[in-house]
Amino acid sequence: MRETVPDDEPITTPTGPYEALPYSRRCREIWQRGEHLLIGVSPGNSYFSHRRISELVGWGLEFFGRIDIVYADLHVATQFETFGYTPEHAQRRADKEVKATARRIERGVEESGRRTAVGMHALSDFAADDNYRRLHRQAVDGLRTDPVYRAAAEGMARGFLAARMGEGLAPNEPQLAAGLRYITAELPFFLDTPALLGVTSSVSCYHLQLPLTPVLFGREEGTRAAAGQAYAVVRPAGVPSVPDNLSPVPAAVGSEAVAIRSEAGAAEPVGAGPVRAA
Repeated sequence: MRETVPDDEPITTPTGPYEALPYSRRCREIWQRGEHLLIGVSPGNSYFSHRRISELVGWGLEFFGRIDIVYADLHVATQFETFGYTPEHAQRRADKEVKATARRIERGVEESGRRTAVGMHALSDFAADDNYRRLHRQAVDGLRTDPVYRAAAEGMARGFLAARMGEGLAPNEPQLAAGLRYITAELPFFLDTPALLGVTSSVSCYHLQLPLTPVLFGREEGTRAAAGQAYAVVRPAGVPSVPDNLSPVPAAVGSEAVAIRSEAGAAEPVGAGPVRAA
């Protein structure tokens, strides 16, 4: 698997607040086409404040003709449930998180002054789209047919979930399954955003390198991104790393998970093992 090309310097502007590190030479070439940037936002992720969204939009439009922001609103309630919430309470908390995320995005885009150049979408807006369904099947099928991809997806889910749990605790099987459902719902936009949004090429960005990045963008076999799809880390300029605030578990779960587990009598965590996702 290829790492980011060492000789490639971060992409930025002289006074820009952000810098981009495309994953590979091909990803850099797609970035340089300047056709489309995809920003994904998860509920409960404090990194994406309305101010940061405004800055990202303004900075991103220096390089790209079009930006779309997609926020996750699928399988959010399920994750609350796996941490002990009743279905009704889980749905209320999920709705609250998703609505707050949508408001932050709307406010950030408006404050950027570039509303006409930015599309805003909920992930559920694509649920009935044939291309989305095809790509989602690919993402789910890879868990069964591609061991390298599955290991990365499970590692990604375990890492995100473990960060929201008490020290020494591991996510149990239902929590891992919920994390994988959340991840695979987002993966169509890492596999082939052009097919979903009608663009020729696209760069999906996030402020960290993800465990699935080398799998989807650094291999010539197995489950991987389409030819017109790229990935880049876009982070504050001059900052070597950014704390990971993204989790398939909404932020409110983190502070309450241990107490809820105790009150609800949830199952004890289980070790690493096969996890089903659909």
